[in-house]
Amino acid sequence: MNTQTLISDNKARAIAKKIVEIDPAFSKVIAESKLCTIGRTKSDQTHFSSLAASILSQQLSTKAADTIIKRTIGTAGGELTPRRVAKLSQEQIRASGVSGAKTRSLTELSNVFLDKKSGVHKLHELSDSEISALLLPLFGIGRWTIEMFLMFQLGRLDVWPVGDLGVRRGWEKIHKARVELEPKKLEKLGDKFVGFRSHVAWYCWRGTELI
Repeated sequence: MNTQTLISDNKARAIAKKIVEIDPAFSKVIAESKLCTIGRTKSDQTHFSSLAASILSQQLSTKAADTIIKRTIGTAGGELTPRRVAKLSQEQIRASGVSGAKTRSLTELSNVFLDKKSGVHKLHELSDSEISALLLPLFGIGRWTIEMFLMFQLGRLDVWPVGDLGVRRGWEKIHKARVELEPKKLEKLGDKFVGFRSHVAWYCWRGTELI
């Protein structure tokens, strides 16, 4: 199930305006970008397929990740579902170009989703911290995977993925930084945007493309 309350276009515009008011350095990238989609558009993926895709994407370029995901979907018969993945052998999954660690992670994730009593079936009802507490113990799922899930699958507005290299590089470009920014420092810099940090991160990603 994927239920989420969407924000309006006007709300997204108000957030963009607030970001610029707080930090004018964002004015150029926001002016040259389309409206942020986080929380505004609904994901067409299931919770399982979203997490599975994030696992497969870890530490890969976008192009490489897309290739691996498509191969794995093909191996699973055209769709990533817990039941289909659970029926695959490790050899079949790895033949799609998936590492041993990611194969284990996918298999364990499918087993958790097949457990009807598991809390993963109510992820959309849980808070960000509750979701983290539920998913972090699973093999191969770390902070980044959970952050991407919260932002793009559930449309949560206040996620601040400082461990993401693209977010850091985008911030550096937007602010014309001369030295690389450490995650801990960016964590503090995000405090002034509490409530809509997901949108700030999204514009940082845009900054890597536009600046």
